[in-house]
Amino acid sequence: MNPTEHPITEDDIANFLANTPDFFERHAEVLAAVQLSSGHGTRAVSLQERQASMLREKIKGLETRVVDMIRHGQENVSIADKLQSWTRRLLQTAQARELPAAVVSGITAEFQIPQAAIKVWRVNGIFSDESFVSGVSDDAQTFAESLSAPYCGVNSGFEAIGWLPDPTTAMSVALIPLRPAADEPVSGLLVLASPDSARFHPDMGTDFLERLGELAGAALSRLRVQGKAHQAPMH
Repeated sequence: MNPTEHPITEDDIANFLANTPDFFERHAEVLAAVQLSSGHGTRAVSLQERQASMLREKIKGLETRVVDMIRHGQENVSIADKLQSWTRRLLQTAQARELPAAVVSGITAEFQIPQAAIKVWRVNGIFSDESFVSGVSDDAQTFAESLSAPYCGVNSGFEAIGWLPDPTTAMSVALIPLRPAADEPVSGLLVLASPDSARFHPDMGTDFLERLGELAGAALSRLRVQGKAHQAPMH
């Protein structure tokens, strides 16, 4: 053997067969003689049978993916419908002071959240005696303002848990900072809670919760002191 020649590898054979589709037409007896494992036990099958089996498995996998895509699509449509219904409630709330309650009741009803609560600050003085303003410490405000994204996880004794109707059953929580606009400071905190310790967890995606916070924060901007552009002209 010429020492400079390289032995034929499996890749060489595979490339040859892939690039010579008429090989088995010229050597039909080789095709008929090829025996492969069935993939399900030790029974040997022909190449054609093995190819058919692999094709059936591939089709089955594709069918499963299609079913999953349809299911996820239906779930997304359902979530979008609920979000639209909740947003419509906020738009139809005539009195600004009723908005915090509308945010909470809408979320618990539309998204099957067992408990929710909300507190806001930096509001117009006419709302200073409302329950959604009172009972918020400076520490709670500082904590909310430190959140760049919703916190999801176990109840670690946050002050905000005490705002819930039944704090003792809050095993997992989501704490969502509220801003009137993306470039403005936090002016409230939305609390969602569940008795299921796995309902809200650190590894879950927060995109949807962030959207809830953005919409709620924008709606609650009606509670703030209006700028000079909205004040009555002086005479």
